[in-house]
Amino acid sequence: MPTVFELSSVREGAELLARAAADGTGVSVERPGGEVVVSTRRLNRILEHETGDLTCTVEAGIRLSVLNRRLARHGQMLALDPPGDPTVGACIAANLSWPRRHRYGTVRDLLLGVTVVLGDGTIASSGGKVVKNVAGYDLGKLFCGSEGRLGLVARASLRLHPLPEITRTLVVSVTDAAEASRLLVELEGAPLVPSAVDLLWPGTLCALFEGSARAVETQLAAARELLGGDEGDPWAEVLAFQASCGGRVPFDGLLDRPQLVRGSSSYVAEMPAGAWSPLAERVRAAFDPKGVLV
Repeated sequence: MPTVFELSSVREGAELLARAAADGTGVSVERPGGEVVVSTRRLNRILEHETGDLTCTVEAGIRLSVLNRRLARHGQMLALDPPGDPTVGACIAANLSWPRRHRYGTVRDLLLGVTVVLGDGTIASSGGKVVKNVAGYDLGKLFCGSEGRLGLVARASLRLHPLPEITRTLVVSVTDAAEASRLLVELEGAPLVPSAVDLLWPGTLCALFEGSARAVETQLAAARELLGGDEGDPWAEVLAFQASCGGRVPFDGLLDRPQLVRGSSSYVAEMPAGAWSPLAERVRAAFDPKGVLV
C-alpha cells in the first residue's frame, strides 16, 4: 500500500521530493501510482485577493466551489466549470476548463503565475499576480496538462471575471451533425456573445448567455429568432455527458469547424492516457531526471 502524505506547506513538499529523489522513491500527486501519494488537501487557502485587479493567489488544494463561494461575496468568479468539484491544482495538472472556455478561455488563459516543486525538491516560481506580466519563463503554461509528472503545483495566481447578474440558456433541438454544424455557423456569424456553446448529443444544441439582465434578454431573444428553440437549464446534463466522453469524438463531422465546438474539451481528439510525445518526454526528463514523479 502506498503512503499518503498530506502537505501543509510548500516547504514540506520540497523536503518530501528531495528525500524521494535521494532514496529513489516514486511519488505521484493526487492519484495512485507512486510509493508515496501526495495530497494537497490541506493546502487550501486563499493567499491574496486583489478585487480591483480581478486577480487572486491561492494554494493548489482549494476546491473550485470553495473558491467561487468566497469570490462571489465580492461579485467575482473564476470562470472554470469542469464536472465534479476539482481543486485548482487538478484543473492545472489536467488542463480542465469545459463549457465556459468558449468565452473565457482555458485554465492556461486564466493562469497568471505559479509556484511549483520539482522532482529534486527545488521550489520554482514564474509569472506574477497581474494580467500584464512578463516575469520569467512561463512555467504555468508548461504545467497545464502535465498530469503531475513535471512537478507539484503548490500555488497559483489566477485571472478572475465579474460575476454575471443573470445567466440564461437557449436549447435548440437538432436532428443530425449536419444541422448542428449549420446552426453553429449561423451563431458564429451573428453579433452574439455566448459564454458557452455546446452539444448534448444526440439532439440538443445549448447556448449560454450571461451578464446584465437587459443585455442577456436582448441576446437570448436574438438567438431564439436566429436558431429557434426554447429556454432551458441543461448544463448539469451537459457536464455529465462530457465527462462520459473520455476524450473521444462522438461526431466527427463537426471537427471541420473546431472553433465552434471548443466549448467542450470532449470534442477534441486527444492522445491516449499515459502517452506523451517525444518532446514532452524530453521536457519531463529535464525537470525530473531521476524519474521521481510518476
